[in-house]
Amino acid sequence: MDDFYVLVALYAKEGREAELGTALAAVVEPSRSDEGNLRYEMFEDQADPRRFVFLEHWASPETQHKHHTGSKHILDFNAKSSDAVEKVEIFYRLTQVI
Repeated sequence: MDDFYVLVALYAKEGREAELGTALAAVVEPSRSDEGNLRYEMFEDQADPRRFVFLEHWASPETQHKHHTGSKHILDFNAKSSDAVEKVEIFYRLTQVI
């Protein structure tokens, strides 16, 4: 089976957490409709409102790559809102063991 999970944490620039949160939330529903998406969840860290975490489940690496590099909503986010991101703290591609 080729399905896998992605876990990513983004950290907002100081004072831009609301802006980034809104921009990230706008990609959730369209991403759920992308080909091969099985799960797409966004979380905000309770201890640090500057940290946003995504848990994604994809049918294959190809569908995740297509989402990340060719989906209009992701390209729009990158063009208009990515400057609100201070850093990507983690980015893991995971295979479920149990």
